[in-house]
Amino acid sequence: MTVQSADLPVPGHPSDLTTTRLTIEGMSCAACSGRVTRALSTRPGVADAQVNLLAGTASIRHAPHLSPDDLAGIVTRLGYPAVVEQDAVPVAREDEAATLKRAFLLALVLTLPVFVAEMGGHLVPAFHHWLHAQVGAAALLWAQMILTALVLAGPGRRFFATGIPALLRGGPEMNSLVALGSGAAFLYSAAVVLTPGLIPPASRHVYFEAAAVIVTLILMGRWLEARAKGRAGAAIRALIELAPDHATALRDGKPVPVAVADLKRGDLVLLAPGERVAVDGVVTEGQGHVDESMLTGEPVPAPKSPGDPVTGGTVNGPAALAYRVTATGAATTLSRIVRMVEGAQNARLPVQALVDRITRIFVPVVIGLAALTFLIWLVLGPDLAHAVVAAVAVLIIACPCAMGLAVPVSIMVGTGRGAQLGVLFRRGEALQRLSNARLIAFDKTGTLTRGRPELVQIHADGIAEEDALRLAAAAEARSEHPLGAAIVAGAVARGLDLPPAQDVKAAAGRGLSGLVEGRRLLIGNLAALSEAGIAASPPLRAAAEADAGQGATPVHLAVDGRHVASFALADRVRDEAPETVATLHRMGLETALLSGDIPATADAVGRRLGIDAVQAGLLPGDKLAAIRDMGGGSVFVGDGINDAPALAAAETGIAIGTGTGIAIESADLVLMGGDLGGVPRAIRLSRAVMRNIRQNLFWAFAYNTALIPVAMGVLVPFGGPQLSPMLGAGAMALSSVFVVSNALRLRTVR
Repeated sequence: MTVQSADLPVPGHPSDLTTTRLTIEGMSCAACSGRVTRALSTRPGVADAQVNLLAGTASIRHAPHLSPDDLAGIVTRLGYPAVVEQDAVPVAREDEAATLKRAFLLALVLTLPVFVAEMGGHLVPAFHHWLHAQVGAAALLWAQMILTALVLAGPGRRFFATGIPALLRGGPEMNSLVALGSGAAFLYSAAVVLTPGLIPPASRHVYFEAAAVIVTLILMGRWLEARAKGRAGAAIRALIELAPDHATALRDGKPVPVAVADLKRGDLVLLAPGERVAVDGVVTEGQGHVDESMLTGEPVPAPKSPGDPVTGGTVNGPAALAYRVTATGAATTLSRIVRMVEGAQNARLPVQALVDRITRIFVPVVIGLAALTFLIWLVLGPDLAHAVVAAVAVLIIACPCAMGLAVPVSIMVGTGRGAQLGVLFRRGEALQRLSNARLIAFDKTGTLTRGRPELVQIHADGIAEEDALRLAAAAEARSEHPLGAAIVAGAVARGLDLPPAQDVKAAAGRGLSGLVEGRRLLIGNLAALSEAGIAASPPLRAAAEADAGQGATPVHLAVDGRHVASFALADRVRDEAPETVATLHRMGLETALLSGDIPATADAVGRRLGIDAVQAGLLPGDKLAAIRDMGGGSVFVGDGINDAPALAAAETGIAIGTGTGIAIESADLVLMGGDLGGVPRAIRLSRAVMRNIRQNLFWAFAYNTALIPVAMGVLVPFGGPQLSPMLGAGAMALSSVFVVSNALRLRTVR
C-alpha cells in the first residue's frame, strides 16, 4: 500500500514524500527488527522507517523515486522475505501459529526417541543396559544422530536459513544464536560418532538430545508466542470485522442486496432491526436507537432520528431505519479508526531507544561470552565436552526474544484495548507522554459544557411563567440567534403552542421587538430596556444578577412597556464533568480551565467543577501561550474542531469527538464517545501500558543478567549448578511467552 504522506518533509528530501508498508516474514527478535530498520533508514531517499516486530510490518516514508519493490528487495536480501502490502495475498499465506505448531509437533515426534534413549538411560540405569542389549551402542548412537539431523534439517531449518547468513554478514541475531548452539552440539556429537579418534577419550560424550531438545523447545516457545501475538491483535481485527459485507440499497425505489464495496455517496440504504450499519450516513427515515459501544465505549444505545449521523460497524436496535450514505471505503469512520490504531501500534516509544541500543550489541557480546566460556572451561574444566556444553548453554540462554517483544506487544494490546474503550491513540508516543501527565487543562465551550445554550430558569413578575415563555418564543422563532433558539427549544420542550408574531425586528447586541397577540414585546438585555425607557423590575434585576453569577446569560422580556420576565440561558456543564475533574484530582493531577468566554462565566464553571486554575477572556494566541507556559507533563482537552491549534501545540492533545464528526488530525488522542470520563480512562490506560512495559523490560533484562553468568558457570566453583543447554532453551522460550502473556493482561484494563 502506497499513500501520499501528509507529514512535513525531512531536510534533504522532496516535499511529496510517500509512505510504503511492507509485510515481512522471519523477524524473531529485536536484533532482527533493528537490522531491518537500519538497512531501510540508511538508504538514500528514505526519510523514516518504522519496523513493527510483533506485527511483522514496516512503514517507510521515502522519496517518490524509490520503488516500493526496491524497498522490499532491501529487506528480502537481509534474509527476511518482504512484500509490498498491496501485493501480499493473505489467503495464500499460512497462519503463523498453525505453521509453528506443525513444526513443533514434527520436531517433538523426532526428538522424543532421542531424549528418552539418552536421558532415560541416565535416570534409570536398568533401562540403559536393556536398551543397549537390544539395539547395541553403535546403532543407538547412529539412530540418535539421524533423528537429530532430521530435526535440524526439517523443522529447525528456519534457524539456520536465517541465522547463518546473518552471522556471515556480520549482523548476528537470535536465529544465529540458536543455529550456533544447536549446530555446535550436533557437530561435536557427530564427530564423536564418526571420528572418535579425534576426540580425547574422556570427552567422548554425545549431546544429540541437547541439540534436538533446543530446537523443539524454542519452536514450542515460538508457537505459544504466535498464539499470544494473535490474541494481542484481536482488538483491531474485531474492529475490521465490524463492517458487514452486504447491505440493502434502494435501486429505482426497490430494495436490492448489494455488496458494501459497491455503495456510493448519496445511496439510500435500508437498515433492518438488529442489522449492522454498512457505512457512514445520515438517517432519513425512522426513529430508534443504535448501539455504538464498539466504537465509542458507551454502553447506552444512542437515539437516532432523521438528520442524525450513523457510523459503519454500529448495530441498529429494534426499529427499522433508512439512511443516506455520506462516506464509503477508506473515508469511513471505522476505516480511519483502524488506520489510527495501526499507526499507533507501529510507533516507537522513546523507551524503545534504550532497548535498541542494548540489543544492537547484545548478540555479538553473547557470542563473545560464549567463546570466552569455551576457552575458560577448555583450560580449567575437566574435558572438551564440558567446554562445548557450557558455550552452547550461553548461546541458547541469551536469545533476546523477550527484549524485542517487551515494548511493541504492550503497545499493540494497549492501543487495541483503548480502541474498545473509545480511546484512540493517534500517535503511539502519546502512550508514554500521557503516563507522565501532571496538569490537565480544559477548554470550556463544547468540552466541559455541552456547547449549546439552554433555558435553565424563568423568573416572572406579574405574568405566568408559561405565558412569558410562550410570548417570547413566538417572537424568537423569527430570529436566528442561538439564545433565541434556546428560548424556542425551551417552549417546545414544554409542549407550548406558539402564536404567530408580526413586525419582528432585531437590533444587534440588544435583542428584538415584535407584536404577538396584539401585545408589543421587547426581548433583550437591560440596556435594550433602558434605551426603550422601560424601568427594570428590582426582583427581576436581582434574579438576573444571581443567574449571571452562576455563569448564565440573562435575557429580559418586556410586554407593553413593562418588565415582566427574565430568562436564564446557560451552556450546561456536561453531566460527567464534575466526576471527571474529581477523579483527576484523586489521581494526583492538577486541573485548569482555558476559555475565551467572559471571566464571570468561566469562573462560575470553574468554581462549580472545583478546577484549580481558571484563565478566561483568552484570544487564540493567548491560549497557545498559556499552553506553552504549562510546561512538561501538560495535557490540553478540547472539542477537536475550533481548538485544533491548541491541541496541536499541547504536549499531549486530547480531542473530545463524537461519531462521524470527530476531528482526528490535530490531537494525539481522540475520545470517540464524546465522554469526558474518557480523559482519566485514557490516563489510567497509559499508566497501565507503561507499567506493563517496565515489567516486561525488567523481566527480559533481569533474566539475561541473572542467567548468562549461571550458564557460563560462575556458580560452579562455589558448589552451585551450571545450566544445561536444554534447560536454557526451555527458559528462553518461556521468557518470551511470559512477556507476551503479561502484556495480554492489558486486555482486561477497565
